[in-house]
Amino acid sequence: MTARAAAPAEWLLGVPVRPLSMRGTLDLAEGLVRERRHGTLCFTNVHVVMESRRDPAVRAALRAATAVLPDGMPLVWFLRWRGHKGQERVYGPDFTAAMLARAAGRRLRVFLYGGRPDTLRELARRLPRRFRGLTMAGTLAPPYRVRPDRAAEREDVSRINRARPDIVFVGLGAPKQELWMRRNRAALRAPVLAGVGAAFDFLAGTKPQAPRWMMRFGLEWVFRLVTEPRRLWGRYLVHNPRFVLLAVLQELGLLGDNGRPWHGAR
Repeated sequence: MTARAAAPAEWLLGVPVRPLSMRGTLDLAEGLVRERRHGTLCFTNVHVVMESRRDPAVRAALRAATAVLPDGMPLVWFLRWRGHKGQERVYGPDFTAAMLARAAGRRLRVFLYGGRPDTLRELARRLPRRFRGLTMAGTLAPPYRVRPDRAAEREDVSRINRARPDIVFVGLGAPKQELWMRRNRAALRAPVLAGVGAAFDFLAGTKPQAPRWMMRFGLEWVFRLVTEPRRLWGRYLVHNPRFVLLAVLQELGLLGDNGRPWHGAR
């Protein structure tokens, strides 16, 4: 699949979700590199969709992306409901590992942006051993910032550009990474930016991952809530029920094109 052959999107609460497989997403990324075209990949779950309803900047970032992929099982189920019967989950950490394997085989240069310095040091040690032939163009862990620091971001972009990567994996967490990619896409020369969430922690072994059976049944949120209750309780116990309600209303034709309720008769 080339970058131009990507499947059309299905709109979910104002977000265009692409019904691509994992292989199709890998092919899309590789096609962008081969054609030297700019692209942004967003691996999206319920949390990000709901944040896009609250924050127009997040919504704009998702709509500007080359592809919004179904990272969470509720998005997979939505696409299946829409007729994409064989839709699979396109999970950011799995994409990262598979894309690193492709990059190693094709001599593509990769850059890791985000995460903690100790996590990136561990990845710099582990990844070349796991993916023989992998070219690590560089890593950078920016300090935590409450608000964007445009001067600091320009310095980061310059450092990334000097490293000449083909793919930049962005692990700032959602929706911070989506906003960062949107702000800096035009200035970054790398063909592919991929916002991959917690992939760095999982690959480095610094955070536990849910068992695969829980992922298949859409229960990963239970595992994450148990492991990080103070940080995630609002995300899962508030966002998830609201998402289900709004998705049902959308499919009943009771929401507007931008995911907002209709007022009065249609």
